[in-house]
Amino acid sequence: MSIGASNPHGPVRWGILGTGDITRSLLKGARRTDAVEIVAVGSRTAERANAHAAEHGIARAHPSYEALLADPDVEAVYVSLPNSLHHPWTMRALAAGKHVLCEKPYSRRSADVTSAFDAAEHAGLVLCEGFMWRHHPQARMIVDLLPELGELQTIRATFSFVLDRPNDIRLRSDLDGGSLMDVGTYCVSGARLLTGEEPDLVFGTQVVGPSGVDVRFNGLLHFPGGAVAEIMSSFETDHRGLEAIGSDGSARLTNPWLPDDPDPTLIRDGVETPIAFFDPYQLELENISAAIREGRRPLLGRTDALGQARAIEALYRSADTGLPVRL
Repeated sequence: MSIGASNPHGPVRWGILGTGDITRSLLKGARRTDAVEIVAVGSRTAERANAHAAEHGIARAHPSYEALLADPDVEAVYVSLPNSLHHPWTMRALAAGKHVLCEKPYSRRSADVTSAFDAAEHAGLVLCEGFMWRHHPQARMIVDLLPELGELQTIRATFSFVLDRPNDIRLRSDLDGGSLMDVGTYCVSGARLLTGEEPDLVFGTQVVGPSGVDVRFNGLLHFPGGAVAEIMSSFETDHRGLEAIGSDGSARLTNPWLPDDPDPTLIRDGVETPIAFFDPYQLELENISAAIREGRRPLLGRTDALGQARAIEALYRSADTGLPVRL
């Protein structure tokens, strides 16, 4: 088969756009499955690209993002760049005829999501937002428990860690940094999953650090069915969890977002159940590769990405104005 030819029965040939730390997790997942083959990596410099390719056994290193997108052997691209670059480089990848998995959050602007999925659908390409946690079986486990909990009343979703590197890109306002955009997006995703709805009213408060981004964000999301989600993201403490509280009981995932560190547990009214190991990045790549090869509907598409962006957009608007925002 010539380079660039489509093989409907072989692994999807992926290129990695960027060499940030998050790519290591995705590459580990890729090595666990034969559904994908990582064939190339592109960075801003040849030095970075070559070093990343050598470290991870990737065949080709491109000295620019443009060169990666021009590689005819790359069918799909994983966009792992800083938040503010997600949309422009996704659009370039789609224009180059590549399927795209874009690391979360796609954007804090709902208009970006709409234009990207319009472009993908027009070109007949698959586009997904990279919420790998949604592919882990524990996400389905807690959803399946909801009928046993009675009327869903409250959701508590937290994700925080101590960020003590002052030059970290997650602290840069020009790159759309901030705790809500980094780890808080998981909390919004978790609340939306458990309710099966989009919020109709949100209120957010933030603590802005010296660099101009939120280092702590607290939010309330009200849903049409009556449930209220309390979310908290922070770069100042270390905590994570997703809890559903109903009229007849509760269920909590102790580590829903990074399910291998530490080992996750499902707690149902005080009774703990260990959760078996699964690599969510592997499952994510397999899901998207099946959509590309077999035409299956991916787990996460336009509707979910748009719901995420609208909620984040409204939370920031509320925090900026000090007022609740109705969606």
